[in-house]
Amino acid sequence: MGRIPASEGDSGRDGTGANPESGRRESEEERADRQWGELLQELRVAQTGVQILFGFLLAVVFQPRFADLSTVDRNIYVVTVMLGSATAAALIGPVSYHRLLTGRRMKPQTVIWASRLTKLGLGLLFCTMCSTLLLILRVALHNVVALWLVGAMGLWFLVCWFVFPLWAIVRGNREQGDGEAPPSGLDHRG
Repeated sequence: MGRIPASEGDSGRDGTGANPESGRRESEEERADRQWGELLQELRVAQTGVQILFGFLLAVVFQPRFADLSTVDRNIYVVTVMLGSATAAALIGPVSYHRLLTGRRMKPQTVIWASRLTKLGLGLLFCTMCSTLLLILRVALHNVVALWLVGAMGLWFLVCWFVFPLWAIVRGNREQGDGEAPPSGLDHRG
């Protein structure tokens, strides 16, 4: 989704009207509309999780046991809340961006910037999740095992969120290089 669409003078279409990048017959605006719809679905999933996590974080400070936290744990809490705030801003940002640019004939650019904000939001969500786990596990375990568990879970997040998709991209590029076409109807580049 971070790719810049072809300019109006160069539609990027072959003689049949299909876009060779995606294999679809769609104009630049149709592609932007489709990508925007897909991005909204992705944002709904991420935003729900962030809202639940952020609500939990906001409630922690009002618990009686919060006063018993060490200075280190309080600092981890503050960092976690700030990361959660930044995550929410980045993942809600595409909605604001779209709303402010609606009607200005800038849908392709809106999709590009919204996609970038979403990727930033996912990176921040990774940091927020690891920080939240660190706080919870430090309070629960009171030992170095918490760091090892957070490290292992952080690695798992990286694999699920970034390594698998990047691996699929590399694999898809390799298959295309071998002359194999991607499965029919799938737009591997978004």
